[in-house]
Amino acid sequence: MYRLCWLALLSCFSLSAQSPLHNPDFEEPGDTPPGWRCNTACVVAISRENCLSGKQCAVLQPRSQGVKDDSPPGFLFQTFDAVPYRDREFHFRAAVRCAPGSTARLSVHIHRDDFTNSFYYNMEDRPIRSPEWQYYEIEGDVAPDAGSIDVGMQLVGPGAAYLDDVSFTTYGGEITEAAHPPTPQGLNALAALARLYGFVRYFHPSDEAARVDWNRFVISAVRTVEQAATPGQLAGRLQSTFAPVARTVRIFPTGSTPAALDLPPAPQVIAWEHHGLGGLSPAFASTYRSQRVITPASEAGDLLQPLRTDLPGGVTCLVPLALPRDGWGPPVEVAMAGTPTGSPNDRATRLAAVIIAWNVFQHFYPYFDVVRTDWAEVLPQALSAAAEDPDAHAFRITLQKMIAALHDGHGYLGGPGDSPHFIPPVIWTWAENRIVALWVQNGVDVKPGDAILSIDGQPATQVLAAREALLPGATPQCLRDRALSQLLTRASRANVRMELEPAAQPGVRRKVTLMCTVRAGELRQPRPEKVQELAPGIWYLDLDRITDADFAAAVPTLAKATGILFDLRGYPNNIQRFFEFFGHLVNQPVSGPRILTPLVKRPDRVGMTFLDTTWQAPPVAPYFTARKAFLTDARAISAAETLLSIVEHYKLAEIVGSPTAGTNGVVNPFALPGWYEITWTGMKVLKQDGSQHHGVGILPTIPVSLTRAGIAAGRDEVLERAVEAVKR
Repeated sequence: MYRLCWLALLSCFSLSAQSPLHNPDFEEPGDTPPGWRCNTACVVAISRENCLSGKQCAVLQPRSQGVKDDSPPGFLFQTFDAVPYRDREFHFRAAVRCAPGSTARLSVHIHRDDFTNSFYYNMEDRPIRSPEWQYYEIEGDVAPDAGSIDVGMQLVGPGAAYLDDVSFTTYGGEITEAAHPPTPQGLNALAALARLYGFVRYFHPSDEAARVDWNRFVISAVRTVEQAATPGQLAGRLQSTFAPVARTVRIFPTGSTPAALDLPPAPQVIAWEHHGLGGLSPAFASTYRSQRVITPASEAGDLLQPLRTDLPGGVTCLVPLALPRDGWGPPVEVAMAGTPTGSPNDRATRLAAVIIAWNVFQHFYPYFDVVRTDWAEVLPQALSAAAEDPDAHAFRITLQKMIAALHDGHGYLGGPGDSPHFIPPVIWTWAENRIVALWVQNGVDVKPGDAILSIDGQPATQVLAAREALLPGATPQCLRDRALSQLLTRASRANVRMELEPAAQPGVRRKVTLMCTVRAGELRQPRPEKVQELAPGIWYLDLDRITDADFAAAVPTLAKATGILFDLRGYPNNIQRFFEFFGHLVNQPVSGPRILTPLVKRPDRVGMTFLDTTWQAPPVAPYFTARKAFLTDARAISAAETLLSIVEHYKLAEIVGSPTAGTNGVVNPFALPGWYEITWTGMKVLKQDGSQHHGVGILPTIPVSLTRAGIAAGRDEVLERAVEAVKR
């Protein structure tokens, strides 16, 4: 989400009259730069050596020794009022260089007045490591309700990073088309563009197609193609649009004869080979890669036959999937990820975002055989909605519906238009087919065990169902858990009116009004200490909270325990030494789940195969001989399910509670026009015996359903049942 600019290639635009930054060139006197602030993780000083412009620049270093890459980053920044810049596009630019081995990131964080995020991007997907001065930019929109803006540079881990020549400018004059519905012909033209874009971007191996900035290309193509009124016009506009990047592709009215392809015979050809979908994020380059490979023509098989497909709007395309290649030199480097650009308030940008997102999943999502979504129908629905969405918030809902249709527990949408995320200080759960208060902060007019009957005058179950419809999840339990956590989200200090049935008074209806004062996700149900002896010889470990150091310190005690409870009602965030942790639970090598990375060479997942791998965890002394139980529920996902899959397959312990989320595998995030980002699961994971995990999860050996009476009494019924299991 940045544009790198070499110094000689910078261009100028009309910009806002006055910069909001104080001392942006660091030339004011002082040992530290006036106008700039640091967080507690770093220190800043003035450097007078090897600066880019003028005599001085800023150098950022960690505040303490022994900083690691996963430590909170240092942040050098300025904060200023966003009001003068509302409803404008911004460009934040700065020159950065890093000391050897150091990592830096530019950052822009725009807050609303209630402190929710309006915009946040910190180049996490494209970190800066170059020791040479280079300019970097972040672009986006200042929302109409923006309150304040933080801009600056982060230092990740040890080392030092240098900052110079900082600017924040706002721009006008960019094309912004108002929302309006597409005509039937226009919708067909957009769908034809979408299909052809996917074929050319991911499967036509020309050098030009490999180099183009596809985000900008598609935005421009939307404006050109949608107005075609006849098949002849549509074919002509598609042909002229794609000719600069795919001169051998042919588009013609269905039933007519295309111009000859004129592909000369050659001893070798070049074609795409995708191991998952690569090039979307450097953070996952070791897992997913997309490359053009050169092979002897005699080994290319059916890739030598161009793809011929009828498109919407009465046109047909002929797309070569392999091209003659002179010589065996390496192909040009592929720049798969386009530069995020455009505004979600612009109709063409929204339509381009739908086209780009839809194609990622159409060609590479590995779970359509399981989720059974009619993905072809999603395209016209999403295009129609995007064309009419009046603003970023409405378009965000359109994208959320697309992601929800994937039934992917890793599905996540970031970017503009998000709703506030404040809730009353109550944790809600599902018990006895009711929405029930599980835990309540002191002073709130709700008691544990109380059930919600209505929310702002609507039946509570209808509100819950509406939340679930916009959320990603592979299983009903995952959707339910996420919807409950977001059920009452409002702006900070907003009120929610509810009717409750008190746990102590069945059948009674009681009206309450609660204020939203905490962020969703910040509340935690009280649990025992993260490592605690609950009864003589029976030890409890909260895998949601313990670190590797906590576990290592507990190993001698756990080796002598008679019962061990591992609480995995969440995610093992702080366990980095997975094999060392798990090795104490086994006395022979055990295998992880099967990991299947898609191998894709043709469009529409035709012929998709999988690279099937797994790994083994060896035993580690001392072996824990105690009876063991794992506590779990729908909050356990991904890495948590990897751990539980081994427990399940090898019958290492009782699994107590309720089914897990049912989603595993490495994510593969990508950016869209309009500054949105989608996260999804890019690979398939099966259980050790080859059976389905996605949409199923890990099932408990001892199921436990919460009761209103137990909740009202303050009991942790899952924990109680797990203690019984290890006592037997």
